[in-house]
Amino acid sequence: MTNNQYIINENQLYTERYGLASGRIQLINSETKTGTSLPAETAAYFNQTSAFLIKTCEAYNLVSSGGLYQMDITGLKDLNQSLYKDIEGDNYQKSYANPCFATGKLGKELGTLLCVLYTELRGNIIHAFEGRLFYLASSLELYIQVYNILEDNLSAINEVRDAIYYYFFDYADIMAAGRMHLLLEPEMSPVTDIIMQKDLSDPSYLYLFGEYISSNELETSKYLSTLPEDNIKNMAATFTEGYRKGFEAYRIDLSKKKTVNIRYALGFERIVKEAVRQFSKMGLQSCIYMADYSLIYRASGSKNGCYGSGANRQYNYDHRMDESIIFDKAFADRRLGAQRKAFEDLKEKASLYSGIAVMETFGMKDFTAADKKEAPRYNEKQQEQRTNYMAAASLLNNEFIPGDTTSFTIIAYPVPEIGADYKEIFDATIKVNTLNSSLYEKIQTCIINALDTGDYVTITGRGKNITNITVALSPVNNPGKETKFENCLDDVNIPLGEVFTSPQLKGTNGLLHSTSIYLDGLVYNDLRLTFKDGVITDYSCSNFNTEEENKRYIRENLLYQHKTLPMGEFAIGTNTTAYQMGQKYNISDKLPILIKEKTGPHFAIGDTCFSHEEDMRTYNPDGKEMKCKENDFSKLRETDANHAYFNCHTDITIPYNELGDIIVHNTEGDSVKIIENGRFVLKGTEELNKALD
Repeated sequence: MTNNQYIINENQLYTERYGLASGRIQLINSETKTGTSLPAETAAYFNQTSAFLIKTCEAYNLVSSGGLYQMDITGLKDLNQSLYKDIEGDNYQKSYANPCFATGKLGKELGTLLCVLYTELRGNIIHAFEGRLFYLASSLELYIQVYNILEDNLSAINEVRDAIYYYFFDYADIMAAGRMHLLLEPEMSPVTDIIMQKDLSDPSYLYLFGEYISSNELETSKYLSTLPEDNIKNMAATFTEGYRKGFEAYRIDLSKKKTVNIRYALGFERIVKEAVRQFSKMGLQSCIYMADYSLIYRASGSKNGCYGSGANRQYNYDHRMDESIIFDKAFADRRLGAQRKAFEDLKEKASLYSGIAVMETFGMKDFTAADKKEAPRYNEKQQEQRTNYMAAASLLNNEFIPGDTTSFTIIAYPVPEIGADYKEIFDATIKVNTLNSSLYEKIQTCIINALDTGDYVTITGRGKNITNITVALSPVNNPGKETKFENCLDDVNIPLGEVFTSPQLKGTNGLLHSTSIYLDGLVYNDLRLTFKDGVITDYSCSNFNTEEENKRYIRENLLYQHKTLPMGEFAIGTNTTAYQMGQKYNISDKLPILIKEKTGPHFAIGDTCFSHEEDMRTYNPDGKEMKCKENDFSKLRETDANHAYFNCHTDITIPYNELGDIIVHNTEGDSVKIIENGRFVLKGTEELNKALD
């Protein structure tokens, strides 16, 4: 448990409440076995879910007593499995965390609410291992309140909904403050203590985080423990130096910053431990916290913090919109107010925050989500309200942590689930992440010089890919000193290998097509996006049997509830070595977007790459200033800020083997080919074809 005074004070306030609530949970479990006024199916729900809560309380008691740290790996593994067994594999089919099962047993309305409640309570596993009594005590009290409501009147469904609503409404300030402390105070989380103090050669340490531990986490940790110390230091240095170079490239003074937030997947602790040391030498203390699985954070669609690969990806997908059962404008306003108060209370520490350093993973088995009609989802009014909330929250964050005063870095490594060639793929990924920056600088400068001569670019697909799109380029005033494209090397966005711009929306027209692509862990088959003046006017895929299902899938997961999105980025990827790795090991479909975007031209929908940083002056290595950073939407930031940003940015790549031509054109009728039939033909880029050969 952490010794942070904030948590100590918090726990003192909730010790008595936790004791009373945990005792009542024991009684509920007993009552629902021996006799209660509840119908059999409802009693069964409370019996099974209270049994889980008892296990969670037992885990907390082990943490608080220190007993957890005395257990051997067998005991720790058994504890981990007992906490996650309910949603593993086939067990999920008969779990009250499964919307289909819960609504089938309890009815649509009550089943949905109780399913969401149980899922919320499952998120307490992490809080139990962190020793956070507020979350345990308050959520147990919510559970007891719901039980009492239904004992009195099984039809009081609105009262149940209100109980859940006001739990989040009333505690919004405490929850917002808790997250802000984790982000800005290095001493807040026990995660760093585990990483820096435990024997990382013994994989039993993994079970101390509270996350579900799969073979991915165990085998990753075991493999890293076999590598020489120099290898670990070099991997960490690629990560931390990329971060430092970001400040250098954007001419931000890193010496004024004191903290950095590290986000990573469990199993990589040996690299993270070295990264913490290297960041410390830069004057940065590391803030590392566990991902939060509360419905108000699940709604973002991605794990934010330190996390595992999870017990069940369908479970995560089913509950991505749980917040919809309570979301309305009043709730959004309450959260914004609480977030502002949290920022104001920690304003000085926010000014010392430097940004995020992210270590992603790739290689998990293919996953095609089942789109369950029983799962909660936002209605049209909520979609609009939530879009407005996200815009306001983004502006609030930028008010206290301006984007032009921070930087970031992202890197990715494979997990063992990728297959028998895991070790070879891991080594190949290291090679991809550490390519010769000076060589790519020269090659990409040649590409940018050609692009700067044009007014628009045409991109076509090849074979089954029917992409045919024209991208309009924003003009520059002084071509001798200004450029339209940024030269992306080995800094914030690792690996290197792209040139990118924010396109001019007017004149950007056509069809963007992908035969099959994974985006944020979800597959899209035959994805088609039609653009008119830079904005999506139509979209489709072939994942499901009906057009309605396919459009809803794209709207919810790719457009992030927006009715449409603009093209925020056009880029040409140059990392043919990464492409070669994907082809050689047959893992192209498993490459993360971080790497895949470098393996062909890509088009981002949503915000530009320069969101909230449009006014920063940035320069390519040749000294030219990058000028094309915004579009018609981001220009609204001074006059209509709520409609300037979309708070999403998703890259869609056409791989070289599906790519036809990329040609630069100007209005005088001149043209220059950069790529023809998927190969680089521009003078000065010949080196890139070696990997394609």
